Amino acid sequence: MSVTSMDQKEKIHSIQSKTAVEKQYRERVMNDLSNASSIQSHCYSCKPIPSQVLYVLVPLFFTGLAVSIFILIAVHNAFLFVSLLCLSALVAAFLIWNTVNWRRSRALFCYLRSFPDSDLRLARHGQLVKITGLVSCGNISLESSYEKATRCIYTSTLLYEYPGLGLKLADAKVPCFGWGLAYCERFSTDFYITDSKSGIRALVKAGSGSRVTPLIVESRLVNTTRKCRFLSSHFKKWLAERNISGQARLLRLEEGYVKEGSSMAVIGMLHRDNDALMIVQPPELLSTGCLWRKLLLPVDIDGVILGVPEMVGPVANPPSSMQQWEH
Repeated sequence: MSVTSMDQKEKIHSIQSKTAVEKQYRERVMNDLSNASSIQSHCYSCKPIPSQVLYVLVPLFFTGLAVSIFILIAVHNAFLFVSLLCLSALVAAFLIWNTVNWRRSRALFCYLRSFPDSDLRLARHGQLVKITGLVSCGNISLESSYEKATRCIYTSTLLYEYPGLGLKLADAKVPCFGWGLAYCERFSTDFYITDSKSGIRALVKAGSGSRVTPLIVESRLVNTTRKCRFLSSHFKKWLAERNISGQARLLRLEEGYVKEGSSMAVIGMLHRDNDALMIVQPPELLSTGCLWRKLLLPVDIDGVILGVPEMVGPVANPPSSMQQWEH
């Protein structure tokens, strides 16, 4: 074997070892939020309605229904029966309204929008602050899974499946009816944010070990239809790389990310260490409080909040040339 061939093999081995070490380092510093997203998607509870409330309301409803029917038959007075139905309809509408808006994180968006911006020059150590400004990558940057957008501080790729009738489920947790989350990739990492008020830069601890509540909604990139479920070669390759079946079925792919240079709003606890400023997760759960004007019950918030400033609702990454509809 020639010396040149041995040198080439050593060089290839060195590159592979370096790549493996870099990959392990990235995995240690990245914050994998995929499991939390999957658990929330597969959760069918009536949050933020406590289960104890349902245990009380359901027996009360049937008790009142039995009494009202008895009075209707015995006295021929339908007032109590009609009143019970109207009151039950109002209570059910209130519960459904809160459940639907909890799934859409509406209370969290209202909380983010209503929280006043802080000034890092005046903020104290341990104070809950909201910082709005431009973000930049830290030691590690992320790349989006499908569009391959580089220099990101947060990425999220979600694959939804609509099984319907007679279709084999790719994931046992996917519901039999309606769109269900079949696959999820969601990551965040430590990044810097420059306060728009003071111009001071702070490190946001959103990497490994940090609890993060992202309020970044994904853009729809791929959507198959009932008439034609043909999948593009790029989409098939993406599915194959993740050991997901590429058979023709109703699929929807959504992706969102925050690139370096984007404007963001971050809510967290300020930590001062001499001249170094960090935004870290609060030690306890936060609460949005009751939003009576919108008829929304309190929602707990766990970790640092990442969102888009001064927006009424969720905002996704801007459309790109890779967005497509599968026909």
